[in-house]
Amino acid sequence: MKKNLLYLVLLLITIGIMACKKSFLQDGTLTPDGALTDAQEWGNPDFTRNFLNNIYSTLQMRYSLDGDGALLASGSDEAVNSNQNSSINILNNGTWSPVRIFDDVYSAMYTGIRKTNLFLLKVPTSALLPTGSATFQEEVQRVKGEAFFLRAFFEFELVKRYGSMVLVTRVLDPKENLDLPRNTFQECVNQIVLDCDSAIARLPESTQDWTVGTGSNADKSRLGRATQTAALALKSRLLLYAASPQFNPSADAAKWQKAADAAKALIDRNKHSLYTSYPNIFLWNISGAAYNNEVIFATQTLNNATVETDNAPISYDGASGRTNPTQELVNAFEMKSSGRPITDPASGYSALAPYNDRDPRLGFSIMFNGSTFKNKKVDIFSGGKDGIGVNVNATKTGYYMRKFLAEAAVWNTSANTSVRKPWVIFRYAEILLNYAEALNEAQGTAAMTEVLKSVNLIRQRAGVAMPALQTNNPSAAGYVAPSKDEIRKRIRNERRVELCFEEQRFYDVRRWKEGELSFNKPVTGMKITQTAPGIFTYETFTVESRVFTAKNYLFPISQSELNKAPALKQNEGY
Repeated sequence: MKKNLLYLVLLLITIGIMACKKSFLQDGTLTPDGALTDAQEWGNPDFTRNFLNNIYSTLQMRYSLDGDGALLASGSDEAVNSNQNSSINILNNGTWSPVRIFDDVYSAMYTGIRKTNLFLLKVPTSALLPTGSATFQEEVQRVKGEAFFLRAFFEFELVKRYGSMVLVTRVLDPKENLDLPRNTFQECVNQIVLDCDSAIARLPESTQDWTVGTGSNADKSRLGRATQTAALALKSRLLLYAASPQFNPSADAAKWQKAADAAKALIDRNKHSLYTSYPNIFLWNISGAAYNNEVIFATQTLNNATVETDNAPISYDGASGRTNPTQELVNAFEMKSSGRPITDPASGYSALAPYNDRDPRLGFSIMFNGSTFKNKKVDIFSGGKDGIGVNVNATKTGYYMRKFLAEAAVWNTSANTSVRKPWVIFRYAEILLNYAEALNEAQGTAAMTEVLKSVNLIRQRAGVAMPALQTNNPSAAGYVAPSKDEIRKRIRNERRVELCFEEQRFYDVRRWKEGELSFNKPVTGMKITQTAPGIFTYETFTVESRVFTAKNYLFPISQSELNKAPALKQNEGY
């Protein structure tokens, strides 16, 4: 075990970028000159396996993008970061530029791509040891499937940010001309689809199919690796982006149909389903939730309480309360009894009791005044222990994030308790929403029954049980079916609510080409005043102004990358 750890540590330090490599041989000795040759690296089964493991390490935990608890949600109209000096604010204040970058994954993703290309080249003649009853060739094909999926994922991460990339599908020689122009968006889409299909042809079908053995003897050490359904999920998301207005300005219905077909292909596998407990989808060590069937693919799990210390209300053992949901997000949650938006006069919403009878996902995702967390009430009213202005970290909006936080986590005490928590990259609810959106855009009212069925599966999840999505009573006299535009609005709102804080809204608004409408305006919060014990008044107020211009639909390419490769060319407007 210690030897394997040494291998992994050394690989983490040295793997992949044309550098000399040092390592121990299998007998524990160093090679004569300290350098590891190709024959030694790929002739060692531990090195070969750990090379692939190291590629997985390129996947990012996305809970702290600024090193101080910032989620990408605070770069959209979902949230405000309580740290006013956080670097995430450059996404909102108009200073985003090639020399002021945030969440720049350019180098990391190309490092991952280079590693996958090297692995694909070398593994067929390596000393890889098969697992279970697999033959060597079967094992090679399986791990190549993992590499194809990972390469596709890294490629997509670049394309969704920068609009296109330089496609690299082989190991480049540093002596080559590396100042290359980017491929077109469609060429990138085609390559990512090809890599997804290559993965699908080689991988186990779903997460549970990685398990070797049954019952108490089951070996689950490979759970969490790439699968066919993970590759299908990536393909679904990619084609949804490709069909959306940002990349499909002519509204080509055929592209929407391809996106719908990709989502349906995953749904029809019948390998995933909605998990019964919405709050516990993201928590790995809740009883029964480990690798729950809604999660299609996620990062490694880290055992700590940092998500809680970063985001819990400030009165909870010195937590930092970083992610403060906006009033705009809170308003998106509909009324429970009527199933209608709060702006609908028939919804039953009361401004005097704004959190009563709301979609249960509001309480699962957001802490508002009077919420309970860890058996304590959250007091966000003016003068309350968690209220605005209590200290520098206190909420700026009158709300704290609840999603992702574990009740079992304990921090800043003499008996701390950590919680295993991944970053969930793909889950089944997204696929249902992808399908509904794409099918509505492709076929409109002709597919309304199928569209609503997909959305209502999510709304009617156990513990949520929202009324079915309808705009009127279908059995009523004079009933008029909702239009394609009306259904589009409801689907988009369903995505906003169901997938909040999961980095969907940041990109959804961009692919819908609605940035100037949604992001180029102030975000608001709620000021709560206690007039008598348990009696409150509510007043919305502007928290901060936001800036979004046409150039912000894509990320800027950092100036340091352009200095090395001018042929990349900067995205328009930067």
